[in-house]
Amino acid sequence: MFKSLFSFALAASSLTCFAIEKKPKLILQITVDQLRADLPLRYMDKFQKGGFRYLYDEGTVYTDAHHPHANTETIVGHTTLATGATPSVHGMIGNVWVDRATGKTTYNIEDPNYHLLSKNADVDKKNEIDPTQKAASTDGRSPLGILSTTFSDELAVFTNGQAKIFGVSVKDRGAVSMAGHAGKAYWFSKKAGNFVTSTYYQDKYPNWVENWNASGLLDKYKGQSWTLSKDKSEYSLAQMDDVPWETDLAGFGKKFPHPWKDGKYFTTLLTLSPAGDEITLNFAKELMKQEKIGQDEVTDYLSVSFSSTDYVGHIFGPSSLEMEDNLYQLDGFIANLLEYVDATVGLKNTLIVFSADHGAPEVPGYLQSLKIPAKFIHPCEWPNDQAIKSLEEKFAIQTKLIEKYEHPYVYFSKEVIERSADERLAIENAAVDYLRNIDGVHLAVSSRALEKNALPDTAVNKAVLNNFHPERSGDVYIVFDSNCFINDFDGLEVACTHGSPWAYDTHVPLIFAGADIEDQHVARKVSTCDLAMTLSNIIGCRPPSGSVANVLEEVLED
Repeated sequence: MFKSLFSFALAASSLTCFAIEKKPKLILQITVDQLRADLPLRYMDKFQKGGFRYLYDEGTVYTDAHHPHANTETIVGHTTLATGATPSVHGMIGNVWVDRATGKTTYNIEDPNYHLLSKNADVDKKNEIDPTQKAASTDGRSPLGILSTTFSDELAVFTNGQAKIFGVSVKDRGAVSMAGHAGKAYWFSKKAGNFVTSTYYQDKYPNWVENWNASGLLDKYKGQSWTLSKDKSEYSLAQMDDVPWETDLAGFGKKFPHPWKDGKYFTTLLTLSPAGDEITLNFAKELMKQEKIGQDEVTDYLSVSFSSTDYVGHIFGPSSLEMEDNLYQLDGFIANLLEYVDATVGLKNTLIVFSADHGAPEVPGYLQSLKIPAKFIHPCEWPNDQAIKSLEEKFAIQTKLIEKYEHPYVYFSKEVIERSADERLAIENAAVDYLRNIDGVHLAVSSRALEKNALPDTAVNKAVLNNFHPERSGDVYIVFDSNCFINDFDGLEVACTHGSPWAYDTHVPLIFAGADIEDQHVARKVSTCDLAMTLSNIIGCRPPSGSVANVLEEVLED
């Protein structure tokens, strides 16, 4: 026993020593929204040397990394990467949820106490392509809804507030989640065409942000189009241009070239293309320059979350010509960012962490063309189903049984919630029996069952339980069958959606590079929660407060 404890203490000591001796000047965390793990591998032989190929050739690559939660959405995955915790702990159970006290749908990071510094920069609900953001009832944003500390928070504590900590993204939730409570976040307002932040972070913009926003850098896209970056003959998916299952949003079209039309949709269309990532890249480089990131002996932290892959995936699908070109251009942007970091900080002084907030399914139409079963499902129709009407009659429900479906939860009406405990249990059991028998539904499980952990020990049930938070989760969690999807979000029809516990949504890249990290590929299965814990071990700081993870030992091998 003594020998075991001694060995453990010695191992812990050596890891701590490693963290102190190898402390980087900068931790650069790159997250690509909706980058399923296999997508970069499809085109690796066509990528340039400094982008994806640098990460995969020079880094420690975990080839079987998965998110441990069932609802694989943007805020959920980003916050899991940031905190090393599951949604059951960090609280970000979905992009939206229903506040039981008010009955209103809550957008994950909205906060009425901290308004945007820029006027007229809130979500333009008429033009916004991201329906989850339309749920926000205020322009206020803050990280206070995140219930665990992030790695960046712990870095701030460890350095006595001296570390410079920033998060940058087109999406507010992509920036805020990674910057944590102690950092600063900037995101792109499509309404204003500027990068913005809220009063949670600062009272006014630094001069450099105002200058960047006023510089007219978006003008170069006006009157132009997203065109192929290579000759069409060089593309593996050249034949996948203008296929029936793609979405034509606001005249952006289903085939190249895709015009960035001037007018109310101009900035929205930029984010549907690699231009959104290019804008993010340029802002991040300016931030590094102006804020002097990585220029002293205190470890700084910069998160750059690239969002265009997600929008391209939703509109055109992962196996589209648009996605292939998007990845070629993203590869160039990553190479450009790493080249800039090398010139200003040095890659040997920089620890790079690369991952994704979730993966992506293939479009049902594409799968069907390959004779793989796939289909869409329509939960919006459930409240009017005759079986539900029969349950309402059986239990004398005067209003309605199902109030709404906000993925992945069914919410019962206020009348049902206010019934006695026995009545509600009977209604809940009857509704679950009905829902689990709907064609296309794999699992329907009540929050009561989740709270009691009264479930068989299966991988899907574990993922659902990891997503359960008693104060935020709905009444019944729904898991669709594999390759069965929603394609209608608040009236916006898209080609495909993510948000399941299936491998195509959970499997993401996980890579550590730079800072003399060994080049190796590790095939064992790991969790994305391990990322934050490993960063904490390298730095020597406390792990985030809700972390439930393990240290990725291969990264620490000297």
